[in-house]
Amino acid sequence: MQKYKLVFFAPRPSTQTILQHLFARFPNHVGRIGAYAGCAFVSPGTGQFIPLEGAIPAIGEVGKPEHVEEDRVEVLVLGRARLPATTDAQTQSADAEGVEVGAVLQELKKVHPYEEVAYDVYRLEDL
Repeated sequence: MQKYKLVFFAPRPSTQTILQHLFARFPNHVGRIGAYAGCAFVSPGTGQFIPLEGAIPAIGEVGKPEHVEEDRVEVLVLGRARLPATTDAQTQSADAEGVEVGAVLQELKKVHPYEEVAYDVYRLEDL
C-alpha cells in the first residue's frame, strides 16, 4: 500500500475538529501507524495572507494583511492515487488497497473553515 504524508495548515481552534473528522471518516487509512490510530504531528506557527477582491475570507477583511495563529498538521495517509477510469463511488471507497488521496483532500476541504485550504501531499518511499 502506498503511503503519503498530508500536511495542512489550520487556525488553532479548528485543528482538532478537522483531525477528528478525518480520523472518523477514514479510520484505517488516515493517521494510522501500525497498531496506533489518531496519529498526527501538530506544530504551532503564524500564517499570513491578504484576501483579494472576490475572496470571502473566514478571517480578516479584503485588502488588509492578516496574521493568524495556526497549526501545521502532518498525518500519514495509507492510500492510492486516483486511477483514470474510476467512478465517484470508487473514488470514495477505502479498502485494503488504501483510500484515494483525492477523497481525503475532498473531506479536508469540506470540514476546513478556510475558503482556500493550504495543503501539501508527499508520496513516501519505503527504504
